[in-house]
Amino acid sequence: QVQLVESGGGLVQAGGSLKLSCAASGSIFSINAMGWFRQAPAKEREFVGAIIWSAGRIYRSDSVKGRFTISRDNAKNTLYLQMNSLKPEDTAVYYCAAATLTPNPTPKAREYDYWGQGTQVTVSS
Repeated sequence: QVQLVESGGGLVQAGGSLKLSCAASGSIFSINAMGWFRQAPAKEREFVGAIIWSAGRIYRSDSVKGRFTISRDNAKNTLYLQMNSLKPEDTAVYYCAAATLTPNPTPKAREYDYWGQGTQVTVSS
């Protein structure tokens, strides 16, 4: 079992920045990948980006490439999402997720097995 605890969401104006954190605990050695998804009202959960943990390989959605940066702190078992140049379209609940099997570079949410509680990110115009 894996537990994921998120923090860092909030309200920010367009063009601003925000950094999300996700701390993993439990059976962390079973994790193959950790990533971020987001879900806006009445929309499907959308992939943002992920890290293949053992290799450090990063996959990122084209919609956020160039603005968002995914990183990790191995000592803290923590995943980060640095969000810059935020747009109102980025407004969503952001979820941290972990996969025990190798996910696709552009995965569906069902490919991930564990989820954080979600943190609201609201970007005002």
